[in-house]
Amino acid sequence: MGIAFFSRGHATRELARPRMLRPGDTVAAVTLSWGGPGTFPHRYEAGVRQLEATFGVKVVPTANALREAEWIARNPKARAEDLMAAFADPEVRGIIATIGGDDSIRTLPYLDLSVIRANPKVFLGFSDTTVTHFACYTAGITSFYGPSIMAGFAENGGILPSVEASVRRALFSPEPIGPLAPAAEGWTVEFLDWADPANQQRRRTLTPSTGWRWLQGEAPVTGRLIGGCIEVVDWLRGTAVWPTPEAWEGAVLFLETSEEAPSPVAVTRMLRSLAACGALERASALLFGRPGGGVAPERFEEYDQALLGVIRDELGRGDMPIVTNMDFGHTEPNLVLPYGVAAEVDPLARTVTITEAAVVP
Repeated sequence: MGIAFFSRGHATRELARPRMLRPGDTVAAVTLSWGGPGTFPHRYEAGVRQLEATFGVKVVPTANALREAEWIARNPKARAEDLMAAFADPEVRGIIATIGGDDSIRTLPYLDLSVIRANPKVFLGFSDTTVTHFACYTAGITSFYGPSIMAGFAENGGILPSVEASVRRALFSPEPIGPLAPAAEGWTVEFLDWADPANQQRRRTLTPSTGWRWLQGEAPVTGRLIGGCIEVVDWLRGTAVWPTPEAWEGAVLFLETSEEAPSPVAVTRMLRSLAACGALERASALLFGRPGGGVAPERFEEYDQALLGVIRDELGRGDMPIVTNMDFGHTEPNLVLPYGVAAEVDPLARTVTITEAAVVP
């Protein structure tokens, strides 16, 4: 079973949907990049407690997930083997990244995509985990861009209501995910030092949401979701897991910036690379997350202008719906977006709707 998409006269191959998660399921915690759990074990443990208490799952770390950061950095093969073991283990129903980082790309030579293809199951994470999502996409399975154990589930003061609701709709229900909306509780990117365990109980300051920004668009479009952290997407060009040209055809592209806060000029250059390889020209819409890294709200407009400068002015795609300031990526809340699942972007009604389920019963 899977999802077939037809857009602009092209048919893309099906992506297999994983089985939905249920209370009582075993979920593997895997460290694919930075050794966060070994550096801040109390933060990892807080995320595990939240996952188990809120969703009723049992979290089990993979063999090397909790090792110290120095060991993790030296052993990309072991990180990949942990992921392969989690996909191959029939007792494991889902896999969640502990945290991101900056070198998941070093695991690519050691991944066996046939193991992923043969064992579709929920895989969740964001940021540098974009690497693994593209591997899952190439293997032919739907995966989920969203919170990690240490960033999202371990949110200071507890998981945010909109994140909990998004996880339930995307991972625990076989019904269409439905409309996305700005988080009612607001958003935050306030820095609270993870090295101080006392901060774990302190809720970060939430800024009231001013809603998403609709920059342009002439008519509703529907396409399948693909994207990730824009810096990591940029690193992946030319690798074995870079999607085929057909994979971008009619896509609803989602992009966001990391905690390193690349400048609008840097974003412009990365967008030009996506344009040069045909991804932007083929896409039907662009969803852009609220800028990460503590970028001041008064600077959000600079990122909007970077998008318009490439897509509208350089590519001549004034027809493409562009929605920015959205609640996914490196600000909190970080809502779940499933790869390869159909979404409708309607600039007239100003709605974004995921029109299919991303999991099966």
